[in-house]
Amino acid sequence: MAHTPSRSQKPRSKTDAAERLPLVVPLVQTPAEEPSHASRDPHPHAALDRSAMASLAQFTGGLSPHAMIDAWSDWAMHLGRAPGRQLELMERWRANALKLMQFASAQALDQPAEKPFKPGPYDTRWSHQGWDKPPFSLWQQGFLATQDWWHAATSELRGLRRQNADRTGFMMRQLLDTVSPSNFPLGNPEILEKTRATGGRNLIDGAARCADDARHILAQEHRPVPKEFALGKVLACTPGVVVYRNDLMELIQYSPTTSDVQAEPVLIVPAWIMKYYILDLSPENSLVRWLVGQGFTVFCISWRNPGAEDADLSLEAYRKQGVMQALDVINDIVPGQKVHANGYCLGGTLLAIAAAAMARDGEDRLASVTLMAAQVDFAEAGELLLFLDESQVAFLEDLMWSQGYLDRPQMSGAFAAIRSEDLIWSRAVRRYFLGEPDLPTDVTVWVNDTTRMPARMHSEYLRGIFLENRISAGRFAVDGKVIALKDISGPVFVIGTETDHIAPWRSVYKTALFTDCDLHFLLTKGGHNSGILSEPGHRGRHYRIGHRPALALYRDPDTWLAAHDPVPGSWWPEWSKWLARQSSGTVPARQPGTDANYPSIATAPGTYIHQT
Repeated sequence: MAHTPSRSQKPRSKTDAAERLPLVVPLVQTPAEEPSHASRDPHPHAALDRSAMASLAQFTGGLSPHAMIDAWSDWAMHLGRAPGRQLELMERWRANALKLMQFASAQALDQPAEKPFKPGPYDTRWSHQGWDKPPFSLWQQGFLATQDWWHAATSELRGLRRQNADRTGFMMRQLLDTVSPSNFPLGNPEILEKTRATGGRNLIDGAARCADDARHILAQEHRPVPKEFALGKVLACTPGVVVYRNDLMELIQYSPTTSDVQAEPVLIVPAWIMKYYILDLSPENSLVRWLVGQGFTVFCISWRNPGAEDADLSLEAYRKQGVMQALDVINDIVPGQKVHANGYCLGGTLLAIAAAAMARDGEDRLASVTLMAAQVDFAEAGELLLFLDESQVAFLEDLMWSQGYLDRPQMSGAFAAIRSEDLIWSRAVRRYFLGEPDLPTDVTVWVNDTTRMPARMHSEYLRGIFLENRISAGRFAVDGKVIALKDISGPVFVIGTETDHIAPWRSVYKTALFTDCDLHFLLTKGGHNSGILSEPGHRGRHYRIGHRPALALYRDPDTWLAAHDPVPGSWWPEWSKWLARQSSGTVPARQPGTDANYPSIATAPGTYIHQT
């Protein structure tokens, strides 16, 4: 078919997907007589350096030992010349010791006593009632007291780089978590109770699961999606067809369920770091299915899972062959109508880049832009900043240079480490010592169905967007010319989630700082994924919403938060009503695959979703 190009064919598009353009432009031109290090051809021996670093990265899980050594040495030298902080830490050690002694005395005399140290909000290791009784309560409090002291020891210190303070604190938490009493059968009352009740069967079952997990990790095997969550039947089962396919994405058009639909179609741009069906999970919590039911013509991109042969795919290719190509196809299928574009996570960042470039070039094809848990400024990008500096990015680049991509474990490990007490250690105790199998849910099935990142694209993202923060700094170029978010004039709807540790809501809110357009900001309960999956009827949900007219003065996030009260319920209807207000009216429903130029290639969810 003309609209399903192979790798050797040029895709049917108003944009040239095969063209390779520079991602960024330099701020200062280097004189020709003094070429920069980056402009010189690498010495033949440079490959030896990269191979050595790539081999080391295989053993460190992609974490740079140089960055870790730098953080510890910076912390130690600044603490060593700070006698006031040393005295403060000695006093804190004494205070913590006295609290422990008082608590231990009360426990020995069988007197009621409140625990002096409390676990963190995500720390579920101590929920069993056995931790309230000695000696387990004393072990728990001793661990939390040590954790409290190290938190103080690695807090900000005059002259110490903030990133190094955070990084040493993070690494110390990881080290302490390995020796937590909850991790050892003789130190955990829940494990002892379960072992007595089952006669040790839990340990036998746990050992078998541990061996199976080790085999999969060593073999780098991808676990298949369980049959009870089959893709296309249970998950990602909203009816539709693939109307376009190229080497980077499939474009799905969903079948209408209403007789009339809004004239303007909706394009969903998911992140390439995940498979799109987080937005089309089970029928009851599928954002795609719900949006179709509200009378919208919905299109969604399903990204291809790249391999080593795709190492040279650029971020510009994702914009051109992904977002822009999808818009070209939608404009052909639904001629004469603008498009409501919706980007999630990194897909939202890519959409913001595309929207700013379109505005700069005078393209008026977007009816609105929605950014869900998506950042355009990365100065306050949360705990993921712990993993990124020049040394770390260079280390990852060498690893990707040897593989052609960044693999699943190397990405998922970083996300899990941020919440290691719950995502790593609590899970390990349940699985290996309590003998409890992981009960799959639609969300956990999606989380485990990870993808790879092409080497060039991920390097461009880490450097140009994350590390150098070029989008909001006015230093990010598309087609050789810098873009500015202030050029976006159409209405924008931005969604942040309260407990997001990947895209913190205050960072997401900064879209209001770098744009002048009419903007609604909505803050919803939940995390990066759970906050977006907030279907009507979901118990305990609430959101806050505010409107910033075009060219209005900026309000900081805390002022905004204080001025907007929570509204109970799901945010989905609020967004749907906003989309309807930006639309021009209804037209008869459109059936997918009926356009002669874009017949059905496959039924939804397509073929790329099944790639491992």
